[in-house]
Parts: sequence; C-alpha cells; structure tokens
Amino acid sequence: MTRPPHRSNPGITVILSIAGFALVVIAVIILLQGFGLFTVIPDFVIWALVLLVLGLGILAGIRSLGD
Repeated sequence: MTRPPHRSNPGITVILSIAGFALVVIAVIILLQGFGLFTVIPDFVIWALVLLVLGLGILAGIRSLGD
C-alpha cells in the first residue's frame, strides 16, 4: 500500500515562516549594532520591523502551501 503525500498543517507552516523571518531580522539588527552602525533603535522602527516580519512570514507561509 502506498501512502498519499503528507500535507503539512497550514497554521504551522505560517508560524514557522514568521519565526524564520524574525530570526533573520533579529540577527541582522544584532550584527548592525555590533558593527556600531546604530546604537539606539526607536520604538516606531521596532514596530515597523515586527509588522514587516509578520507580513512577510504570512505571505511566505501561504505561498509555500501552494507548492
């Protein structure tokens, strides 16, 4: 007997995409702070990055479900 191909849970896919983008953005911020390119990040920039990560993660998760 052959099994049908396994489909992943869409919610898990979207959450993992968001987490992946968040890790990349956090790593870039830490590197830029380490190089001294900026020392203080204003609150509105943090919120903009959070919204960007959420949006990109949702879009990437939805896009990967179509494959």
